[in-house]
Amino acid sequence: MTTQIFLASTLYGTATLAAALDSDRFSDADRRILLVCNNAAAPETSTPLDRMPGFERLRDRFDEVLSWNETISPFHPGGWAPRPDDVPLWERYLRLLWQLGDDDIELAVESIQVNPALGFTQIFTGAPVTVYADGLMSYGPTRNKIDPLVGTRIDRLLHLDLVQGLTPVLLTEFGVEPEIVPTDAFLKVLASLADTGDELPAAEEPALLLGQYLSALDILTAEEEEDLHVRMLKGAVGLGHTRVVFKPHPSAPARWSRALEKEAERLGADLTVLDTPVLAEVLYQRMRPALVVGCFSTALLTASALYGLPVARVGTGKLLEQLAPYENSNRVPVTVVDALLPELSDRAAVAEQRRTVDVDRLNELVRAVSYAMQPKIYPTLRPAAEAYLTKHLNQRTWSYFKRRRLTSLALPGAVPSQLAFIPRSATVRRVARRARSLKRSVGG
Repeated sequence: MTTQIFLASTLYGTATLAAALDSDRFSDADRRILLVCNNAAAPETSTPLDRMPGFERLRDRFDEVLSWNETISPFHPGGWAPRPDDVPLWERYLRLLWQLGDDDIELAVESIQVNPALGFTQIFTGAPVTVYADGLMSYGPTRNKIDPLVGTRIDRLLHLDLVQGLTPVLLTEFGVEPEIVPTDAFLKVLASLADTGDELPAAEEPALLLGQYLSALDILTAEEEEDLHVRMLKGAVGLGHTRVVFKPHPSAPARWSRALEKEAERLGADLTVLDTPVLAEVLYQRMRPALVVGCFSTALLTASALYGLPVARVGTGKLLEQLAPYENSNRVPVTVVDALLPELSDRAAVAEQRRTVDVDRLNELVRAVSYAMQPKIYPTLRPAAEAYLTKHLNQRTWSYFKRRRLTSLALPGAVPSQLAFIPRSATVRRVARRARSLKRSVGG
């Protein structure tokens, strides 16, 4: 007997799994379990995946739906992993609880670098693992060094073709091959969800604003994110859109909505704030937005690549400056959106849907940034990073790098051109480190 267990935390990810199953990207199994997980900071206050509008349309791909939150309660899924000595006990417990017996287990998880996926895969020590990506993060590097006992069991990376021709870096350190979930299968799944969300207001061709709740990730403060949403509204109205719909993140505080409403009243815009947790792709089909505005949401790329809708970005420049540390895993998604999509304030670029780079140059950029983020995990990307920085580092592309980071890695661009004669050697770097250390000690 073979049992496949699919760990999912979002409706978008579940739709990706449904499309993969519909297109035979998984082998036959005797039993398929969807293990739902709520990773919100306070799961009790947010709508769980299996109660969201549209979930029942995806439910029939699985024999059972179980809850990871309930299984490990009272622990939080994002902060718990089994202690190494307890792994055999947990596997025995789950096999009894879920009536797995001695079945062969196959796992499919997202975000393998962190819990809950990492802790879950550690329990079933011999099970092969498929990683599926439900966003832009798959194009970037693995954010943490993964235990080889997990990494060597990963067979493939399933991902959507959101940027045609862009190749994921994620998990390539283990030789994992990326595999595309067919776009037509994904669109068919999304089409089946188009009439979900009965409480959605009627709106024809509005400007659709996408909230992300970045303050929950400590990327922005609550005030900065509130200002970001207001900038989206102002920009859309400035382009002539008087009918605006704001789709907040499901965990966003209500006060953001009230701030937007006050600004909309001042601007004379007709603003609708959604309170139904549906996929943005449902809105694309129901409303056919005249413009989709966001920061670096994956939904911007699905709007552009899958539905042919006009899109615009806001705030990516500031985020590229503020993301810390440099290896923050959101850096590549921000980089991709910033490089590909027009800035909302550039009226001509938005009208023409102008892209600033082609896909070949984008591949080079992503690999250079990935090496700068994770040089120890991806040492083989150093030549690619050196080549990109030597040829393409200019006023526009400097925003994707930090001089201090380039200096620490002895990469091109680390020092001003007039000092380029200094050898990029280990000795020079060692002397520089000693000088900095001495300066700190004297200053102290």
